[in-house]
Amino acid sequence: MADPSSYRPKPGQIPDSPGVYKFRDEHRRVIYVGKAKSLRQRLANYFQPLASLHPRTATMVTTAASVEWTVVSTEVEALQLEYSWIKEFDPRFNVKYRDDKSYPYLAVTLNEEFPRVQVMRGHKKKGVRYFGPYAHAWAIRETVDLMLRVFPVRTCSAGVFRNAASAGRPCLLGYIGKCSAPCVGRVDPEEHRELAEEFCDFMAGRTGTYIRRLEKQMMIAAEDMEYEKAARLRDDIGALRRAMEKSAVVLADATDADLIALAEDELEAAVQIFHVRGGRVRGQRGWVTDKVEAVDAAGLVEHALQQLYGEESGEAVPKEVLVPALPEDTAAVTQWLSGRRGSQVSLRIPQRGDKKDLMETVARNAQQALVLHKTKRASDLTTRSRALEEIAEALDLDSAPLRIECFDISHLQGEDVVASMVVFEDGLPRKSEYRRFQIKGFEGQDDVRSMHEVISRRFRRYLAEKEKTGEWGATADGEGGVDGNGEVPADAGPEGRDEEGRPKRFAYPPQLVVVDGGQPQVAAARRALDELGIDDIAVCGLAKRLEEVWLPGESDPVVLPRSSEGLYLLQRVRDTAHDFAIRYQRSKRNKRIRTSPLDDVPGLGATRKQALIKHFGSVKRLRQATIEQICEVPGMGRKTAEAVAVALAQAAPAAPAVNTATGEIMEDDGGTTE
Repeated sequence: MADPSSYRPKPGQIPDSPGVYKFRDEHRRVIYVGKAKSLRQRLANYFQPLASLHPRTATMVTTAASVEWTVVSTEVEALQLEYSWIKEFDPRFNVKYRDDKSYPYLAVTLNEEFPRVQVMRGHKKKGVRYFGPYAHAWAIRETVDLMLRVFPVRTCSAGVFRNAASAGRPCLLGYIGKCSAPCVGRVDPEEHRELAEEFCDFMAGRTGTYIRRLEKQMMIAAEDMEYEKAARLRDDIGALRRAMEKSAVVLADATDADLIALAEDELEAAVQIFHVRGGRVRGQRGWVTDKVEAVDAAGLVEHALQQLYGEESGEAVPKEVLVPALPEDTAAVTQWLSGRRGSQVSLRIPQRGDKKDLMETVARNAQQALVLHKTKRASDLTTRSRALEEIAEALDLDSAPLRIECFDISHLQGEDVVASMVVFEDGLPRKSEYRRFQIKGFEGQDDVRSMHEVISRRFRRYLAEKEKTGEWGATADGEGGVDGNGEVPADAGPEGRDEEGRPKRFAYPPQLVVVDGGQPQVAAARRALDELGIDDIAVCGLAKRLEEVWLPGESDPVVLPRSSEGLYLLQRVRDTAHDFAIRYQRSKRNKRIRTSPLDDVPGLGATRKQALIKHFGSVKRLRQATIEQICEVPGMGRKTAEAVAVALAQAAPAAPAVNTATGEIMEDDGGTTE
C-alpha cells in the first residue's frame, strides 16, 4: 500500500487548465482515468488526509504509485480523451457498464447491391442501417413478417440468393408475395433499393405518409371497381397498423428521444435506456456496473452517455436525451453529443407531462433490472464460491483458486500439434486471456512432452514480465525464464499491462494449473514449473475416463463426488480448454489441406482429395503409399493415382526434419508439425 504523499506533485507543477489524468500502480498499470476543468483543483482533492476521502477513493490512491496528466484546450476534448483512455487502458477503478445481454437489432444491409433485412447482434457494421435494440429476436421477426407484405425486401442469405439466381426460381417468399424476388430479375437493383429505403423510412417513424398513400390508392382502386387490388391494399394497411401497434405510442408529439434512468445502491448501479422514435418506443436496453469509484448519479449518467454514444454518429444520436441528473459539465457533454450527431442535441431532466411519466416507467425498469441482477448474481456467486472452496479443500490449497488456467494438447495422428490455455477467474471464463500455442520444440505425437513445452513457455513469459516490472531480478545466465541471450520467446496475444498501462503478455500467475490428462501430464507440468523455480502454483490433472483428479507425486487420484460443484467447475474448465484446442487444430489442418501438394494434381477435386486424406490419415502417409494402394480409395482411377504419386514425390522434403531446439535429427515416425 503506497502513501499518496510519496508521489504527490510539487506545488505549482499541476497546471490550472482542462485536462485528463491517469493514476498508475507500482507496475505502471493504469488503474484510474479522470478529467477535470482544472487539473490543479481536481488532483488536489485526491491528496487530502485518507480519513476524509471516500473509502473507494482512498483505496485507489493507496493502490496508485504515480499520477500524470495531459492538458487539453477545451472540456469537450477532455471528455473525448477520457473516453478513449478508459476504452484503451480498461482501468480497474473506473465505472464500466456491462450489457446484461447481447441485444438483437433489426438491420438493413444498404451496403449490398440488393439490401437484405435481417436480425443482427454484436458490433455495428458500416453501411448497415440499424433499428432497435429489441428485447427479443422473435419480436423483430413478427414485425418484419407483417411489413414484408408492403415492403417485400429480400431476407434470404447470400447462399440462398445465389442458388435461386442460378436455378431461375425464387424461394417460397417470392411465390407468396413477401419478397420482390430480385434474384430472378422481377425487380432491378434500383427498384429493390427503393423498397429497402422505404422500409427504413417506415421503421424510422415516418409512418403516416405511407398509411395515407395506401389509403388513397385503396379508394382509387375501389372507385375503379378494382376490388381485388383494393382488398389487397386494405390488408397491407392492416398489416402496417398491426406492426405499429407492437410499439405503443408514448409521446404524442412524435418525439425522437432517448430516456435514461438509474437505480443504484452502495455497491452497484443499473441503467435502463428507452429509445423513442416518432413517439414510439423502438428499443430498450440495460447495463449494470460495480461502483468501483466514488461516483454520484451525475457521474453515472456521464459514463452511460459516453458508453452509449461513444461509437455512434448521425441519427443514432437522438435530438433529445432525457436523464435523471445532469453531468457535472453539462455544456461540454451537450457539445460533445451535438458533435456526434452533427446538429444540436438537447440534454435535460424532464420536469412535467408525458416525458416525466415515461421517465418514471424507465426508472421502474432500472430498479427491477438491479433487483434481478442481484438475485442472479447472489445465486451464481454462492455456487461459484462453493465450487472454489471444494477445489481448495480437495487439493489441500491454502486459499480458493481465484484464477485457474487449464492446458490441453490437440493433434491429428501426430500432425498439426497445438495446445490451448483457457483462464477462469472467480469461476467464470475470461475469454480475452485465452491463448493458443503451436508445438515448436519437436515433431510427432507426444502429449507429455508437448505439455512440458507449453507450461515452460507460458511461465517463462510470466517470469520475464516479473523481471520487467522489477518484482524480482533475473540473473545474467538466464535463470528465471529468460534465455541466456536475454531474449524472451513470444507465444501468444496480449495479457497484463505494458509500461504504458496497456495490456501485455502473461503478466498474471494462476493459483491453480489444470492439465487435461492423468499422472504423466501432471508430472510434466510440475517438472516444467520446478525447472523454472516456481513452487507457489498448484497443479492438478483431470482424466477423462473416470473424471479423476490427479496430483503431482501421488499414486492415487482424488475422487470428488459426482454431485460436487468443484468437480463440475473442473470439468467445465477442462472441456473449455479441450474445445478451444480442437478448434485451433482443425483450423490449422484445414489450412494445410487447402494448401497441400494435392492442389496441383489435375482433375483431383475437393471431394476426392478429402477422401484420400481420410483414407490415409495424412499427406505424409499418402506420400508413402503405392499407386495400387491409392487406387483402393473409392473414386480413384490409376491415371489419377499416378498423378497423385508424381505430385507428392515432387513436393517431398529434401532433408530430414531437425529439432531446432536441440539439433537432433527426428525419426521419420509419421508425425509432422507446422
